[in-house]
Amino acid sequence: MFASSSATEVATEASQHTPLITNDATILGILAIMLGWVFYTSHSQSAFWKKFYGVVPAVLLCYFLPSLLNSFDIISGEESNLYYVASRYLLPACLVLLTISIDLPAIKRLGSKAIILFLTGTVGIVIGGPIALLVVSTFVPELIGVSGPEAAWRGMTTVAGSWIGGSANQAAMKEIYGAGDAIFSTMVTVDVIVANLWMAVLLVMSGRAAKIDAKSGADISAIDELKEKVEQFHAKHARIPTLSDLMIIVAVGLGVTGFAHLFADTVTPYFVANHPELAKFSFHSKFFWMIVFASTVGIFLSFTNVRKLEGAGASKVGSAFLYVLIATIGMKMDVRMIVDTPIYFVIGVIWMLVHAGLMLFVAKLIKAPLFYMAVGSQANVGGAASAPIVASAFHPSLAPVGVLLAVCGYTLGTYMAWLCGQFLQAVG
Repeated sequence: MFASSSATEVATEASQHTPLITNDATILGILAIMLGWVFYTSHSQSAFWKKFYGVVPAVLLCYFLPSLLNSFDIISGEESNLYYVASRYLLPACLVLLTISIDLPAIKRLGSKAIILFLTGTVGIVIGGPIALLVVSTFVPELIGVSGPEAAWRGMTTVAGSWIGGSANQAAMKEIYGAGDAIFSTMVTVDVIVANLWMAVLLVMSGRAAKIDAKSGADISAIDELKEKVEQFHAKHARIPTLSDLMIIVAVGLGVTGFAHLFADTVTPYFVANHPELAKFSFHSKFFWMIVFASTVGIFLSFTNVRKLEGAGASKVGSAFLYVLIATIGMKMDVRMIVDTPIYFVIGVIWMLVHAGLMLFVAKLIKAPLFYMAVGSQANVGGAASAPIVASAFHPSLAPVGVLLAVCGYTLGTYMAWLCGQFLQAVG
């Protein structure tokens, strides 16, 4: 009787967690419909949707809606293979297509203050994570000294990847440092909510830019020149893409991805066999070498004629790949988990305060315009999805500046987030 009762309980528990939909093709279709709906409504002229997306960023919904499917057992993010496919095939292609558009000479022409603040934002995130973990661990000591994939420091490396680069770099850190799905789900939620709260603060500050700049004594004459240069660049290179353009863009993205896998398959066994001591630096990870190869080749191609593909929309194709990846990341999220782990929100807020405090201090020190501080920060924290939003809040023609710096963030993201991960590993 007892055995029968136990079996019934096990069967009942299993049925409660059996997803309603298990076919990945169907799940992919649902995710695509969700993404299409978000982009359709976010560009709607309806007064309701304009007000809605004025409060709720579109990228937040791209994470949140798929997470509801997983949270309420409609699908299983753990059992689905969609994230694996997106992270191994779409992620490297996305990094290539985003980095080939980087224009290092153009970034230099933005002025030293813009670059200084952008790099300051990066440094703030690299050191902010370990500082936040150290501070909170004085009250919650069980956060450190944990081994295994669910360790707090491993999950925090994914936030570093997101806040320095973007979702692509976030996924890269998850694989490189082996963060478990549970801690990753929690950290994605912390990442999205804390980052969007900070973006809201920046948008409020943009409305008071003139007063803030006047009070700090910032020279804003370079911004007018910057507007003109950005508009001229895009007017010169933008064109309606042909089928040939799109096929070449796909060829570059997926072609480099193929060779990235080949490179990783060749290099990784060498380090495993000959340099076992380098395992702690992720040199034994195929995913690490795949991402490094794709990012490095993308930077190299930005100095060639391949960069002209940006005029045909290379970064837009890369961004489409990116949003599919974002949706697959979202479907691994369980929004109910954050209620059980509010301490990670505290870590996220302290981390962001370190980043913001350092940015504001340096901006005041060098008397930089608020625009450079805000866009430099958001290019790190929000990436290409939201940096243009903050930039355009100052002036619509400045939106591409946000994209330009965000692309630079994608380039630095993997390398600097990896460095932050090393610091976090030492602390945790």
